[in-house]
Amino acid sequence: MLASSDLDYLDPGRTYYQMGVVVAQATQRPLYRFAPDDVSKRLPDMAASAPQVSADGRTVTVHLRHGVKFSPPVNREVTSADVKYAFDRIFSANVAAPYSSYFRQLEGAPATPTKGVKSVSGVTTPDKYTVVFKLKPNSAPAFVGALVLPVSAPVPEEYAKPFDEKTSSTYNEHVVATGPYMVKNDASGKVTGYAPGKRIELVRNPNWSKATDSRPAFLDAVDIRTDATDTTIASLQVLAGKGKVLGQPPPPTILKRISTEPAGRVSQTVDTGGYRFVPLNTTLKPFDDVNVRKAVSAVYDRESVLLARGGRSAGPIATHFLGPGIPGFEEAGGLKGPGADYLKAPGGDPALAAEYMRKAGYADGKYHGKQTFLLAGANDPQSKTIAEITQDQLARLGFRTRLKFVAADALFTTWCSTPAKRVLACASSLAWLKDFPDPEPMLRPVFHGDAIAPTNNTNYSQLDDPAVNRAMDAAAATSGAARGTAWGAIDRQLVDLAPAVPIDWDVATLIHSPDVEGVASMYFDGWDLSYTALRAK
Repeated sequence: MLASSDLDYLDPGRTYYQMGVVVAQATQRPLYRFAPDDVSKRLPDMAASAPQVSADGRTVTVHLRHGVKFSPPVNREVTSADVKYAFDRIFSANVAAPYSSYFRQLEGAPATPTKGVKSVSGVTTPDKYTVVFKLKPNSAPAFVGALVLPVSAPVPEEYAKPFDEKTSSTYNEHVVATGPYMVKNDASGKVTGYAPGKRIELVRNPNWSKATDSRPAFLDAVDIRTDATDTTIASLQVLAGKGKVLGQPPPPTILKRISTEPAGRVSQTVDTGGYRFVPLNTTLKPFDDVNVRKAVSAVYDRESVLLARGGRSAGPIATHFLGPGIPGFEEAGGLKGPGADYLKAPGGDPALAAEYMRKAGYADGKYHGKQTFLLAGANDPQSKTIAEITQDQLARLGFRTRLKFVAADALFTTWCSTPAKRVLACASSLAWLKDFPDPEPMLRPVFHGDAIAPTNNTNYSQLDDPAVNRAMDAAAATSGAARGTAWGAIDRQLVDLAPAVPIDWDVATLIHSPDVEGVASMYFDGWDLSYTALRAK
């Protein structure tokens, strides 16, 4: 795999971004997962059967599969205690797990991260193969949905705890696997197959048994090069090579080139259900004024961004946040959206933008302050182009900005996710993909006030609107048709507050060499390495 950027973490409790999930899906066994081509039904993975939810929605019981073993050097069978420890550790400041917000509804979950790993009373293990989760009221739907996340993969306490006791856990450098693959390590367990910014070497997990797993795991090994920063050259190498895949969507020139190829020969297309957006920091004046934010949305040339991403093949221009295929999409207005005037012109409407600036108190429709605002962007060519487009849109309204370009992984782990950096906007545009196919994880982590955190922050706009927070808290308890209705209404609220500019609903095109039988996952929108294979001659 030729990739333009690294993963964030190998540790399943810490990984969050796509490359980390690609690796985790091949090396770990969360409680549940999805088949590559179907996200409508959860499949038991580390679990042996569907979760049992009590009538009052306060208790979820999961029975585990027998015979699953950890990779060397642990080499023993996974038990319920390992699943409990995986959940205990995500609330530790030492681990700083980004998905902890999904599990705060556990009874006994700490309100703030703990020093060291503490036992959570709401996770119990009545026997070796059973885990019981006790929940706060009105939280079962999202909790059960989140059990597909990498964070639910078992972690052996006796092995991992010494690493987790470090101020910043070093389990990432010693991680063990339960899936068909593992990151190459030495006899002590220290990872040797990971060179940050260069390479990730996946080899077979000798303790994996096909008898306990439905994944075929055809490949003997996967060499992931994370230094293929020129995506055009990498794409050409993939198309002309043998046994190669590209680790991210190709640039526009390559998309045009492969458009005449028969479907499936060198590419796979995935409708992600995700959205791309440019968040605006609502804590920075004057962007704390909703009319200023609406002005940015009104002036923003989303068509230019889409063109930079390959045109309409990259996805339709968004008119709100929830994407096609996610409950609430139609209730929020479908493709037409709620009808906000400042999102009606995909190429931008400078006159309307000036009108909103005047509503914010700027008589001539432009900002004349002396402040220079910080924009952060990824340093690959496509992201640079999009960041410069963002800078130009802000300049049209009178805002002076400074662009800082960093590696894509650093953009997320250091800049956009750290409020203290005072970044006005992640100018390259961000893609918010589904953690699981439900409206709550599409909106709550990005726009609920409780998601704001000093590190690993996912509420990039730092929106903390009481009405939105209350609506999300109430919608969390809904299910069925009521769930789509509730979250669709919240989507409309968010459009009214304009904390971000919605760009498009993401469609991912992935390319592979002609001799590769590439299998793309509809869940995480990347290559599913446990299903991808080499074609027979």
